[in-house]
Amino acid sequence: MSFFFCNFVADFVRMTRLSVNINKVATLRNARGGNIPDVEQFAKDCERFGAQGITVHPRPDERHIRRSDVYALKDCVTTELNIEGNPEPEFIKMVCEVRPTQVTLVPDGHEQLTSNHGWDTIKHRAFLTEVTQRFHEAGIRVSVFVNPIPEMVEGAKLAGADRVELYTGPYAELFEHDPEAAIAMYRAAAEKAREVGLGLNAGHDLSTENLPALLQAFPWIDEVSIGHQLIADALYWGIEETIKRYLACCKPSN
Repeated sequence: MSFFFCNFVADFVRMTRLSVNINKVATLRNARGGNIPDVEQFAKDCERFGAQGITVHPRPDERHIRRSDVYALKDCVTTELNIEGNPEPEFIKMVCEVRPTQVTLVPDGHEQLTSNHGWDTIKHRAFLTEVTQRFHEAGIRVSVFVNPIPEMVEGAKLAGADRVELYTGPYAELFEHDPEAAIAMYRAAAEKAREVGLGLNAGHDLSTENLPALLQAFPWIDEVSIGHQLIADALYWGIEETIKRYLACCKPSN
């Protein structure tokens, strides 16, 4: 069997992994105090229902996921734990102590409501290179959150990252009005990641409505991280059925 045919078969049967971001579950718990809903149990249940990873994005004000949650999840997540955040000193220390499967570097400000832009990997290349090396020394896979710009993808590669996560907020917004244009806006960046040998993740505002088209266009996407929309859907469908529907979106269409 030829090398090229083997690669074709691998791409053909590939299934994008679903990582559930459980920040909003912690937001609900924090609104009332106590431990309802139980963040650790929710993570376990997401895995039991088929999720292939759990994502958390602790912020300095701990308005949803707390640092204590991150340490607790270290011992309860059995698939892949992905910790997102701005690599400030306290964040770096926590991640190196927890040693998740993956860390996703996001340039969030302290007052930022949600992630809304990626790194300028050219301007911040030296910093990202230093941080990436430190996480690699701890055995952690590094993904860099970027806008869908080929140069930013290439910059992440030069900084030593293993993957990039494409910020899909603009994709979701445009998809409602012009799906073809939304896909086209991401094509060059997605293809650049494959060209330079970077793994490819995607996240922000993805849903059962817009996810299938994205994965059909770019079947080499390794992982999608979905939180707000997935948890909102679970209010209507229940978390088990919701995860089932998102997993169906992640399966190859052929």
